[in-house]
Amino acid sequence: LKTKARIYFKDESSSPTGSHKTNTAVAQAYFNQKAGIRRIATETGAGQWGSALSFACQKFGLECRVYMVKVSYHQKPLRKTLMHLWGAEVVASPSELTESGRKILAKDPHCQGSLGIAISEAVEDAAKNKDTNYSLGSVLNHVLLHQTVIGLETKRQLRLAGEEPDYLIACVGGGSNFGGLVLPFIPDKLKRRNLNIIAVEPTACPSLTKGKYLYDFGDTACLTPLLLMFTLGHNFIPAGIHAGGLRYHGMAPIVSALHKHGLIQALAYPQKEVFKAAVLFTQTEGIVPAPETAHAVKAVVDIAKKVKKGACIVFNFSGHGLLDLSAYEKYLKGELINYALPKKEISSSLKELPRV
Repeated sequence: LKTKARIYFKDESSSPTGSHKTNTAVAQAYFNQKAGIRRIATETGAGQWGSALSFACQKFGLECRVYMVKVSYHQKPLRKTLMHLWGAEVVASPSELTESGRKILAKDPHCQGSLGIAISEAVEDAAKNKDTNYSLGSVLNHVLLHQTVIGLETKRQLRLAGEEPDYLIACVGGGSNFGGLVLPFIPDKLKRRNLNIIAVEPTACPSLTKGKYLYDFGDTACLTPLLLMFTLGHNFIPAGIHAGGLRYHGMAPIVSALHKHGLIQALAYPQKEVFKAAVLFTQTEGIVPAPETAHAVKAVVDIAKKVKKGACIVFNFSGHGLLDLSAYEKYLKGELINYALPKKEISSSLKELPRV
């Protein structure tokens, strides 16, 4: 990069499941097992969360059913295999197993799915089975709390290195890895306004950069409580980009509040530019980023090229992309397409928000 900055990344890809998601999956499986729950239902986008919860449920003797967004179910078959190895049942969403899934398929038999739809199916599954609880891998406060181990460790490690960050960067979909990294630094931000905290999302699903800060449902079937968050509308179905973990219509209420009050910034990038940065990182560091993580890498590349001498940039390397190589193959062959969400589509989706 020929940069004057010092760049550090917090490597969460070394967990057993390859991402930060294990931090909350183990905690949630443990507490459910202690409460006498026999089975857990959940959703997953790219499969990182589904893999992590499958692993955690296997460790604590719980059954696990994962509703995987259909486009990712077909794009990432090896993530499905990983979940099967840990004993989970994996269902392409929308499915015929739930009422909410059947309604979606009746309207659009070829629906690629979304995290909002998969959440609806998993919540319905749990609601109709007394031995089952629903578990969510992002968005909610307790998930972000579990993930703050990332930021707490980062603060200690930077202290050992004699560093103080000028930039904190992470990709953002529902908010768990971003919140996990930055929340322990918010007291620092309140004291030091020149600390730049940046969330990076895809242009295909720009909830922070183009969404509205309003009450909305966390799922498509309107089964969840209302959440005050930046949202594109609970009926919004993003394009089938390969960063499946970032294809969520809303944003964690805590992260949304930070953005609303100007404590964090948000950037959005199209997927081809993101993959270009990911290849550069792979060739430099020898580690393949997950497509989601690559959004943070892209922002780091851009910022590092223009910051003043001596700036310290820290980002969260939330997961590896060793099970996403088919997406990289498509990039190398020039087969990936950029998606930018038209304002008309956003406006149409936002018209369906609940009136509060």
